Amino acid sequence: MSRFTAHRSTRDGSRPGSRARLLAGGVAVVALGAGVLGTVSANADAPAAPRPASAAPADAASRNLTSTPHLTTAAATRAAQAALDAAVRDHQKVSVAVVDRDGRTLVTLRGDGAGPQSYDAAAKKAFTAVSWNAPTSELVKRLDGAPTLKDIPGTLFLAGGAPVAAKGAPVAAVGVAGAPSGDQDERYAQAGVAALGR
Repeated sequence: MSRFTAHRSTRDGSRPGSRARLLAGGVAVVALGAGVLGTVSANADAPAAPRPASAAPADAASRNLTSTPHLTTAAATRAAQAALDAAVRDHQKVSVAVVDRDGRTLVTLRGDGAGPQSYDAAAKKAFTAVSWNAPTSELVKRLDGAPTLKDIPGTLFLAGGAPVAAKGAPVAAVGVAGAPSGDQDERYAQAGVAALGR
């Protein structure tokens, strides 16, 4: 505001007093406020600009998306506990892992006295089962025709992994390791899968 009043002078050539400068500044503020108010009210009254023809409606965009079912943490915990309970009833010391559709571990339980190797092996069996949507006991048979399958990182082609399917697609898998045989491991894994149907 001082830019507006710095070079002004009164009729007699003297500089205006502070009261005059304050009055001139107040007029400038009112004028500025009126301009903003006019702009706001003009924008409020103007009709909305038409939407560009290139913008896709929301329903068209949804055709580009897909959704997949995922096992909840509560369900994964229930499956893992059921598998561990089945092993404990048989006096077996095992570890259990439940992975999601992408092979990420949701839950891992290491039973009392289970060997240190069983923890990692259970997760790898579960990863293998969900990757091919088949029990690992079935996948072991495929190694005869494709022995390099076992070289895929993170997989373990030993019995003990069981997939969980929904609508024909894998959504998770249960892996068990530590029992004296893979058949036992897989039976416990299947007990975990069965618990999800209850």
